[in-house]
Amino acid sequence: MHTTHQHNQYTIVNNKRGFAFELSVPDAGTVSLTYRWLKGDMLLMQTTVPPALQNTAAPDALIAHVLQHAAAHSLRIRVYCPLVTQYLQQHPQYAGLLT
Repeated sequence: MHTTHQHNQYTIVNNKRGFAFELSVPDAGTVSLTYRWLKGDMLLMQTTVPPALQNTAAPDALIAHVLQHAAAHSLRIRVYCPLVTQYLQQHPQYAGLLT
């Protein structure tokens, strides 16, 4: 089961069976952020960024989308991914999502 959303110029898919949000860029690859569930909390596990998409806006766009998704669905999050931790340090407006 997939849920697809537009985020600026990117299409982001929530691959619910694979427990990952995915942002694909033609000819560059797919940025993915894996998640798990624990007692109703969304655990943000790992962001995978292919070399062609490093130092682009794609990883931040995906992380922003996931955090907006969590906020829109009143989800609490736990962060295990260093990229998400770094993003949260730069965007304190999402601090209220943390458990």
